[in-house]
This record gives sequence, structure tokens and C-alpha cells, in this order.
Amino acid sequence: MIKIVHYINQFYGGIGGEEFAGYKPEVREGFVGPGLGLNSLIKDQAEIVATVICGDTFFNENMDQAKSEIITMIKKYNPDIFVAGPAFNAGRYGVACGAICQAVKNELKIPVLTAMYPENPGVEMFVKDAYILETTNSAAGMRKALPALGKFLKKLINNETIGRPEEEGYIPRGIRVNYFAEKRGSSRAVDLLVKKLHNEEFTTEFPMPLFDNVEPHNPVENITQAKIAIVTSGGIVPKGNPDHIESSSASKYGKYDITGVDDLTAETYETAHGGYDPTYANQDSDRVIPVDVLRNMVKEGKIGSLHNYFYSTTGNGTAVADAKKWGAEIAKELVADGVNAVILTST
Repeated sequence: MIKIVHYINQFYGGIGGEEFAGYKPEVREGFVGPGLGLNSLIKDQAEIVATVICGDTFFNENMDQAKSEIITMIKKYNPDIFVAGPAFNAGRYGVACGAICQAVKNELKIPVLTAMYPENPGVEMFVKDAYILETTNSAAGMRKALPALGKFLKKLINNETIGRPEEEGYIPRGIRVNYFAEKRGSSRAVDLLVKKLHNEEFTTEFPMPLFDNVEPHNPVENITQAKIAIVTSGGIVPKGNPDHIESSSASKYGKYDITGVDDLTAETYETAHGGYDPTYANQDSDRVIPVDVLRNMVKEGKIGSLHNYFYSTTGNGTAVADAKKWGAEIAKELVADGVNAVILTST
């Protein structure tokens, strides 16, 4: 029976949510959380013999220590394969899954596998180190992710040849592999060209990266008369987070009135952002969105006015597609409100 060790974070380990993200690594015998469903898909050939659980914040803030401790835990079971996740679009979780897969592959020399959303930062960082199966944006896609993991695991278990990304469902790794094609390159190229000329669907054999180019706008003509607005991905919200903006993988943004507000105090504002130490942002949220400084600049005549509202969300693991949609919505409102320029801040 093939032995597998599984890695999950504190949430899927049943420890708790963001308040337990600092949870230190521990190992449990057998399968836990999503491992239950995964093990049922491979139990005729393999078994999850142990599950390592670690808080997302602890791993990302103590990466070398976490990797060392987890590798020691894994070695005890002498596994044949290592699996992490799925992490979907949880940024810190994805980075942890990718990093521990890389470490296991390099130190234990065994196959590794994980799964996450293509926009997860863990993909860009570790896609060359591990097979990363593509998932949906959220854990709502677990029912599809686990069968995909099980199917791919069986290929690893049986030592089968891994096909191309579009065949197997993993995210392209940027690695070229020689293979024998039925048609020569020139013939395939002509076929693709004919399809393109006829506006038919085709798949290129050499996909190019897509870059979102933003043309710079003209400078503000007279900044001393300009109306300035603040938009942030730093997660600054009124105390209590009234819109319940998520600490990571945000599903919304908030619009907050700062009419008459000259200073963001610890009693009135805080950050909803996860993935970093929020102490200084919570002590004085002006460190993330400089309302106090901008009010002074208005008084000194350096800018015309500060918009009565600021917009806020958390950028931690938030999908690019959602961010672009929200940006368009916010920009439309700002233009309608006569805003001339926007200050964009992060963490």
C-alpha cells in the first residue's frame, strides 16, 4: 500500500479560523478534513497515513522554521507521495502548500502534488516545483477539486506518464518536453492559421503571457484646486468591520463616509486585512490611508479638497478579476462625484 502524507492549514484541520492562523505545526495519524474525501478516492491503492496541520500565518512568518519542523514530521512516516491542500485562492495557504511541496521534493525526493486557483500567489512562486492542479476561486469547488486530486494521484501511484496540462488539469509549468507528434510542425502551423482566419476556436502551441497595460493619465493640471479621493487594498474599515470584509480573498469592498473626520483613531478605525501584523495599522489607521495629512494639505492650500468617502477592501489573495470589476465601479462613482485624482494605498 502506497503511503501518503497530507498537509492542510488550521482551518481545514478543524483548529479554527483567522484567530488561529498562528497555530504551530502538528502531525496527526491518518486523514483529517478534506483528507477524508481524498483518501476514499484512492483507498484501493494508497492511504493517507498522516496529516500535518499548520497555521497560515505561522508558516508564512516563520517559513524556514516551519519547513524544518514539518519535514521532520513527514520523515517519520517515510511516505511515497506528498499532497498539500487544496488551497483554492487563499494566498497564505497557497504559498505554504507550494513552499512545503518544494521542500519535500528537494529533501525527500518523492512526488509532490497540490491544487489552487491560478491567481493564487503560490502558483507564480512554485509552479515549477510541483504539479499544481487548477481549482475554482473558493472552497465551494471542493467537490470538483478532490476527484481531480484523486485522479492525478492514481497516475503518480501507478507511475504513469503525465500528459500535457490541458489533458491532466494542472497549471502550465513553463517546462518544455519533447514528444512525437502525428503531424509535422509546418502542417500544424498551417492548420492553426486556417482556423484563425475562419474565426474558429484553436489552441496555440506556444501561449504568450498576457500583460495588463494601463496607459498613464495626464497629470492633474492644478493640484491646489483638485478634489482627491482615497482607495485602499489595505483593509481600513470603521471599528467592528460593519461590512464584514474578509481578511483574505475578499468578496466585496466598502465605501465609508469621512465627512468631518480629521484623524483615524484606534477607537474609530481598524484594518480587516490578514497576512501581516496589524498592530500599527490598528493603532493609527492614518498609516495606511493618510486622512490626517491630507486634511492638513487642504488647510495649507496644497490640494483643493478631500473626497467625503474612501473605498476599502483587502488585497490579500483577492482575485484579480474581482479587483478589476470593483475598480471600474469605484472609478465610475468617483468621476460622477467630480474627483480629479485618487491616492491608492496598500499595506
